[in-house]
Amino acid sequence: MTLGGGLLVAGTTSDAGKSVVTAGICRWLARKGLRVAPFKAQNMSLNSFVTRDGAEIGRAQAMQAAAARAEPSALMNPVLLKPGSDRSSQVVLLGKPVGEMTARGYFGGSGPAAKPLSGAVSPEEKLHSERRREGLLETVTECLSELRRTHDAVICEGAGSPAEINLRRTDIVNLGLARSAGLPVVVVGDIDRGGVFASFFGTTALLSREDQRHIAAYMVNKFRGDVSLLEPGLDMLRDLTGRPTVGVLPYAHGLGIDEEDGLRVSLRGTVRESVVAPPHGADVLRVAVAAVPLMSNFTDVDALAAEPGVIVRFVDRPEELADADLVVLPGTRGTVKALEWLRERGLADAIARRAAEGRPVLGLCGGFQALGERIEDEVESKAGTVTGLGLLPVRVRFATGKTLARPVGEALGERVEGYEIHHGVAELLDGGDEPFLDGCRVGSVWGTHWHGSLESDGFRRAFLRRVAAASGRAFVPAPDTRFAELREEQLDRLGDLIEEHADTDALLRLIEGGVPDGLPFVPPGAPGGTG
Repeated sequence: MTLGGGLLVAGTTSDAGKSVVTAGICRWLARKGLRVAPFKAQNMSLNSFVTRDGAEIGRAQAMQAAAARAEPSALMNPVLLKPGSDRSSQVVLLGKPVGEMTARGYFGGSGPAAKPLSGAVSPEEKLHSERRREGLLETVTECLSELRRTHDAVICEGAGSPAEINLRRTDIVNLGLARSAGLPVVVVGDIDRGGVFASFFGTTALLSREDQRHIAAYMVNKFRGDVSLLEPGLDMLRDLTGRPTVGVLPYAHGLGIDEEDGLRVSLRGTVRESVVAPPHGADVLRVAVAAVPLMSNFTDVDALAAEPGVIVRFVDRPEELADADLVVLPGTRGTVKALEWLRERGLADAIARRAAEGRPVLGLCGGFQALGERIEDEVESKAGTVTGLGLLPVRVRFATGKTLARPVGEALGERVEGYEIHHGVAELLDGGDEPFLDGCRVGSVWGTHWHGSLESDGFRRAFLRRVAAASGRAFVPAPDTRFAELREEQLDRLGDLIEEHADTDALLRLIEGGVPDGLPFVPPGAPGGTG
């Protein structure tokens, strides 16, 4: 393959399967011996990861890098938006936070007809937004060009739908990127939702003539049944649009991938929906994860869910903690908001009662901060001094700079690797029973800033033995559960989906040959010539 081939995987909707298809193509190409890299120009997610050089990127891109057998890099996700509310996000550029921005501030110049709730967009705002868009587009295309210079192929993932006509003028992740970088586009549609043919046709017909030139093919995702029954529709779609369907991927249960957002524990899906492994000991462990607002990196509990006999569920009511052997307070982009939510729902009192009874509680990152005595926050919530749950001797002060690190240490006699993403700086006070990674333990309450620590197999087993002992459960961790191997198996399943159910020859032609000539225009095109 000629160095620098490329392809953009777009979707008719969010959650159509772009991340799965992108990862699958990466794994398929990597197994062919090609140097391949994933790329997503702009990602909106609270699930993020820290590269070895201390850059923050979306976890989906880190997963895709693993599928490509490549080291994750900030080049693979140059713009990351981390929501802090319904209207604002932290902007992470090339792996480093550069500030908070409202949706209007980021997308404000989306078109002359744009009228946000607070009033019409001024000419100055339009100009500022256009300049920002041009600067960001230049940044992301430079990152993509660098990856293409060093890889045989770069598989790009779009965001949302390319037919979001209200945002086309500021688009840097879908057709804006495809046109700038000369990429062919494969559009993925989720047939399980229904209306996939209308979605394919409508997506194409809403694009300008120039944008449509890059739409090269379609791919059906999550199909159940006899493919021969679908083929007449695919033929008609080709007649209508002049574009082929290059794959019909079957509905695959339990695909373990790191998601951008949502509340699915991916590897638990594998355990539950395939062969359910019985508990290694005589009993099970039940884990309740508090579904706090702005929950981030909830993939931390995937490693628990992968253990035979461990049942993980997300909860939002105090009565759901009654039969839990372990309660987890996960990371959050809003520690103060999470504290308010825990108190309003009665979960704070329920957790305090658990601690008094010696029943295990684990706080991770923002959850660790919430377990402390006091939080001083003039950065994230700007709420000033807020009282924590008081279950750990910790005081937290929010700093303007963000800690981004890949620490390695030891806990419970086992080696632990993790990663840190937080503004809160924890001061450990006297009163802890023992250190716990960068945090501490008091009785049955544990807290640390380290994400990903439970993926260390020996440490996870040692921690679960402590939980079982405190809960009086006859639970024994399986000695042969290796989380990294489970992830590799899942990535190979994604590669198998592409290899077995996609037209790989057609995909290779697109990746190497670029945008095909002679693709017809599908009327009516973008309203007002947008794009």
